[in-house]
Amino acid sequence: MNLTVIGTGYVGLVTGTCFAEMGHHVTCVDVDQRKIENLNKGILPIYEPGLDAMVEHNARDGRLAFTSSLPEAMRSSDVYFIAVGTPPGEDGSADLQYVLAVAREIGAHLERYALVVDKSTVPVGTAEQVRAAIDSELERRGVHVEFDVVSNPEFLKEGAAIHDFMKPDRIVVGAESDRAIDLMRELYADFTRSHDRLLVMGVRDAEMTKYVANAMLATKISFMNEVANLCDRMGVDVENVRTGIGSDSRIGYSFIYPGCGYGGSCFPKDVKALIRMAGNHDFVPSVLEAVEARNEQQKGYLFEKIRAHYGPDLSGRRFALWGLAFKPGTDDMREAASKVLLRQLIDAGASVRAYDPIAMDVARDELPAEWFGDGRLTLVDHQYDALRDADALALVTEWKPFRHPDFDAMRRLMRPDPAIFDGRNQYQPENMQSDGFVYYGVGR
Repeated sequence: MNLTVIGTGYVGLVTGTCFAEMGHHVTCVDVDQRKIENLNKGILPIYEPGLDAMVEHNARDGRLAFTSSLPEAMRSSDVYFIAVGTPPGEDGSADLQYVLAVAREIGAHLERYALVVDKSTVPVGTAEQVRAAIDSELERRGVHVEFDVVSNPEFLKEGAAIHDFMKPDRIVVGAESDRAIDLMRELYADFTRSHDRLLVMGVRDAEMTKYVANAMLATKISFMNEVANLCDRMGVDVENVRTGIGSDSRIGYSFIYPGCGYGGSCFPKDVKALIRMAGNHDFVPSVLEAVEARNEQQKGYLFEKIRAHYGPDLSGRRFALWGLAFKPGTDDMREAASKVLLRQLIDAGASVRAYDPIAMDVARDELPAEWFGDGRLTLVDHQYDALRDADALALVTEWKPFRHPDFDAMRRLMRPDPAIFDGRNQYQPENMQSDGFVYYGVGR
C-alpha cells in the first residue's frame, strides 16, 4: 500500500519506518522543514535503538520518503496516519489543535476514498471531531468524497518500540465500517501471521483502551512505590516483597520495580487527560488522582533521604548523578525524575556532576542554562568522571552500565565516607557496607 504518516515524532517515525520495512511505500510528513531536511540526510530527531539503520536502508531502497508537503504526499496515498502531538493543556486535557489541523488539510485536498487513522493518543470522541473537520472542508469545497476515520492507538515502549511494532501484543482497531476494517486487516496482515492479534471494536472503545492501558501501568508503578516507602519505614526489603508478589500470575513482574517515579511523554500526560475526561463527565477518579499524587511525591523521595542524611543545607556538598533520561533505552527527559532531583539539590546549595549514556545532548537543551553558567551543574563524558570528589552518588536511571560498577574506583574517586542514594534498587546494601559505602535505597 501507499501510506502517508503525518508527524515525524516518536510514534510517526517508528510507524512509518516499520511499515516501510514490511514493503509498503511510506511518505512521512512534518511541518518542520528543518526536521525533514535532517531526515533526508539520515539525521533522526529521536533516539531509538536500531531505528537509524532502518530509516537509512528503507529510504535508500525507495520505500520511505520525507516531505513537508501533505498535498504532495496525498497524490499517491489512500491511507493517512495522524501521528502528531497532543500535548497537555493547562487543565491536563489533551490539546487537539494539531490533530484537527491535519484533518482540515486532508479535507482541503482529498480527491478519492481515503482511510484516516488516528494514531496519536487522543481523548474519547476525537474521531468524531476529525470526521467533522474533514466534512467541513469537503463541504466548503462543494465536493463529496467518501472516507473512514479509524482509531488505531499505539502501544510502543521507548527503547523497544521497533520490537513492539513488529511483534505486537495486540493491534487495536476502532472502526465502524467493514471497508475500513478490511483495509486495516490487510495493512497489518504481515504483523499477525502467526496468530490474529488484531482486536476490532468501536472507535470510542479503542480511544479509551489506550488511556486505560497507560493508566493501569502507571497505577502499578505508583502502588509499588508506595509499598516500597512503607517497607522503608518498617525495615522490610521490598525486593523480597516484589519477588513474592510477582510470582503470582495475576500480578506478574512487569511494572512493579520501585523507583523514583514514572516520567516520559505518555504516562504523566495520559493519566492527567483521563482525570480531566472523568471531571468533564462529573465523575471523581479517586484512584487516578492518587496515582498522580503518589508519583509527584515519589520524585522527591531521594532528596528526602539525602536531606535526612546531610541536613537541609547542602552548601559545599558535591553530588554525582547517574541517569538523566526518564528510563533506560531513550534520551527522553520529559517529566524525568532526574530534573526534579537536580532542582532540589541545586536549590539546597549543592553542586552536581551528572552523566547519562544517551541523554546528554537533550540535557544541555532542556535544563536551565543558568545551572551550567555558575558551575552548579556539570555534565561529564564518563560515568566515573561524575564521581570525582563527590560526597554521594544518586542513581536515578537503571542503565545497564550502572549495574555492576567498579567499587574500588568509586571509593578512590569519591570523598571519604561516600553515600549512595539509589532510587532503582541496583545495589545490595551489604556490598555497600563492605566497601565502605553508606547505602540508601528505596524500600531498604
